[in-house]
Amino acid sequence: MRILIDMDEVMADAIARFLEWYERDFGVRYTKEDLKGTKLSEIVPEEQRNIVKNYPHQKGFFKDLPLIPNSREVIEELYNRYDVYVASAAMEFRYSLEEKFEWLEEHFPFIHWRRRIFCGDKHLLKADVLIDDHEFNLSTFEGRAIMFTASHNINETKYERLDNWLDARKLFELITP
Repeated sequence: MRILIDMDEVMADAIARFLEWYERDFGVRYTKEDLKGTKLSEIVPEEQRNIVKNYPHQKGFFKDLPLIPNSREVIEELYNRYDVYVASAAMEFRYSLEEKFEWLEEHFPFIHWRRRIFCGDKHLLKADVLIDDHEFNLSTFEGRAIMFTASHNINETKYERLDNWLDARKLFELITP
């Protein structure tokens, strides 16, 4: 079985970076609870929205993102059992390709470079399963589309869902010693 796994909001916590930088720039602390069903750029004052939307275009945004809890352990278990690839849209933001590559080297060194797909659009990718947090990636996928829960997608009901990596362990029947 071939499994494609997205990075942002599936392996790496990019929302934490949005919240961190917003607090740095505006002195206001939002939490993930504040973002239920939306994105930070949609709840901040209108005059700050473009600044927030521009964060991923800045050098350092994708560097040192926190891990999604249990992602490393469970993805390694999946990797050792299945044909696992990381599939990340890394072309939209100028610095993301290098920063995402370095992040994978640090946190997921067991994932061989040949199993890292950095692309602009995922609709051409073929596999049995795609685990992603965005409807626009899942809607064009021809295999089993699984939505990984993130604050912006909690109201989406069209897809099979994983709320966390421990649920993924159960879904794929992984047994750890």
